[in-house]
Amino acid sequence: MACWVFGYGSLLWRADFPYQECRRAHILGWSRRFWQASRDHRGAPEAPGRVVTLIARPGERCGGLAYRVEEDVLAHLDHREKDGYERIAVTIHTGRGQLPGITYCAPAGNPGYLGPRPLEEMAGQILKATGPSGSNLDYLRRLAEALTRLGLVDEHVSALAECALARSAERHRAARTRTAAPGG
Repeated sequence: MACWVFGYGSLLWRADFPYQECRRAHILGWSRRFWQASRDHRGAPEAPGRVVTLIARPGERCGGLAYRVEEDVLAHLDHREKDGYERIAVTIHTGRGQLPGITYCAPAGNPGYLGPRPLEEMAGQILKATGPSGSNLDYLRRLAEALTRLGLVDEHVSALAECALARSAERHRAARTRTAAPGG
């Protein structure tokens, strides 16, 4: 039996599961936010990264992709989307109408919920975090690129990516300056 899964984070660029169909889609009443810790993929227990979750926001619209998958694929996604995430039922809107589906959300109150913080603080945490799936900055950059490629605007992701990438470039310039400085 097939079901629809709405992807709004890493599922936008890393669909490491079989699917029968993929459609551009959105859900209503939700916003994407970097408010969840990643202690297993883009960080470590002692230095967690930040990844996106969904925050209920009446009147908001979160764009992404809808994948039609066989039900047995959900076991893979359940393992991938662990560490605070749970399946929730959503109505997925596509250019061909509405579909009943699920998505993964890490609600407030789960052990990895970090909540809102100032942009600079979130960017600093993202710059420091690395895990088995790679750097947290790479996750942020890839998400921002995927949203751009899909023609989706997400002010939170854009502002955070701009801040983190600027700080990263600044660090690299400072490191080159120190390396290039004549020794004494």
